[in-house]
Amino acid sequence: MTIRPASDRALLISFGDEISLEAHRSVTRLTRALAGVRGVVNLHPAFTSVLVDFDPRRLDHAAVEALARERFQAEPESGPHDSRLVEIPVRYGGEYGPDLADVARHHGIAPQRVVELHAAAEYEVWFVGFATCFPYLGGLPPELATPRLDAPRKAVPAGSVAIGGSHAGIYPLASPGGWRIIGRTPLRLFDPQAVPPPFLHMGDRVRFVPLEALP
Repeated sequence: MTIRPASDRALLISFGDEISLEAHRSVTRLTRALAGVRGVVNLHPAFTSVLVDFDPRRLDHAAVEALARERFQAEPESGPHDSRLVEIPVRYGGEYGPDLADVARHHGIAPQRVVELHAAAEYEVWFVGFATCFPYLGGLPPELATPRLDAPRKAVPAGSVAIGGSHAGIYPLASPGGWRIIGRTPLRLFDPQAVPPPFLHMGDRVRFVPLEALP
């Protein structure tokens, strides 16, 4: 654990520089440990770090660092099966997945094989960020890791299921984006009337379920 000031009211707590399952587990553990602590205003988990915003009227950097170390050690470790499993229905290819054929060509396999590999894996929500409630999913099969587009699209439809490098993701809202779109889910991943609004949360496990055969 490396801790350094990020501002006069924030600390950046890191678990190495390499994106890994071990780092993700530590990020999840720390986020859970500090959630609801009086004086901690917000937590921003990422691949290997957590940005901790605090109220300087209640806490200072030294106090937050001490809290982080103490609570991290006291927080029990958890495995992937301690969280809920969410099934995401997906229509792959065609108008729903305009990059599916390109992903298949990149790896020298058939589009149907891309779907099979993608749907056979179990993913975990590593954190939610980039855009409103966008879930970064670990667990993409290495055979499907694909570079992002050279030029991002100006508009990606809500529900688009995508590959970006070695991770999978789902666009909850229509937005610009540079990930490879291979399908789309009809599920609504962001509901401003819900409490909380995002459908997926950090630590959730995800499986993709094909809705229909490729055209």
